[in-house]
Amino acid sequence: MRKSIDGLAVIVQMSFKLDPFSNAIFVFCNSKRDKIKLLFWENNGFWLAYRRLERGRFKWPESPNDKVMPITERQLHWLLDGLDIHQNGAHRAVKQRKII
Repeated sequence: MRKSIDGLAVIVQMSFKLDPFSNAIFVFCNSKRDKIKLLFWENNGFWLAYRRLERGRFKWPESPNDKVMPITERQLHWLLDGLDIHQNGAHRAVKQRKII
């Protein structure tokens, strides 16, 4: 968790082969799962948000390659609230249908 904006942007670009200037939020977590950093680009600059838990741990998802895992905005909120991103009991999103 020592990296700042430039270091995290380089990780996004070089390690993950993604564009740090894209319309995405990149989430990083430390090994103890008690700190999270969020990096995202808006208009003409980066935002860097940092959260440290005094008690407890984030329920960081396990991914097969342990690298990049796309999640929805809803799952990000669950993660930041201390919940597992795989909420099996949650209502599924419904897409709007055309009414003729």
